[in-house]
Amino acid sequence: MAKPDLNCTFAAAAVGLHPSMVLVLDNYDSFTFNLVQYLGELKADVIVHRNDEITLEQIQVDNPERILVSPGPCTPRDAGLSIDIIKNFSGKLPIMGVCLGHQCIGHAFGGEVVVNYRMMHGKTSPITHNGKDLFKNIPSPYVTTRYHSLIVKRETLPGCLEITAETEEGEIMGLRHRELPIWGVQFHPESILTEYGHTMMQNFLDLAV
Repeated sequence: MAKPDLNCTFAAAAVGLHPSMVLVLDNYDSFTFNLVQYLGELKADVIVHRNDEITLEQIQVDNPERILVSPGPCTPRDAGLSIDIIKNFSGKLPIMGVCLGHQCIGHAFGGEVVVNYRMMHGKTSPITHNGKDLFKNIPSPYVTTRYHSLIVKRETLPGCLEITAETEEGEIMGLRHRELPIWGVQFHPESILTEYGHTMMQNFLDLAV
């Protein structure tokens, strides 16, 4: 079977809709296209670029309405253009980070990403949240699925970032910029074991600058 072209566009098929154009930055992760599928099911137009096969200038040419930074197997420092994209488009476009993308947001604004005290690969956790933005219309607490060993260190979180979700143990599971349209979640909303995944992605599509 031929591999999918990762620098490609997935168009919303429904006629008469006014979809949002989402640029998904693929950090070489198997979950990226699960996110793309969710967005497509919500009738978004999606263009996907790998983190080392795109430039800031090309993103301007693509002219997306919002950006999603995907999960990945590396650290924020090794995530290609992820940090530069967050810094350059913050305040201009809504940005969402998932797992590694979430960590990249923390790192971009001065937080420290460290090895967590426990590895959480394919494990579920109940989390509590603020009920706003990405978490609108989602009950608290609710069950999410985690695939990570790194985490944004709570004690180093800069003042411009606010914790929006956490575990009972105090691990940061969600954050947002206090002034800019930037949100991150450490867990995987696209996992089949995460509840309300489509609701969260629809919330992202509804959020504006």
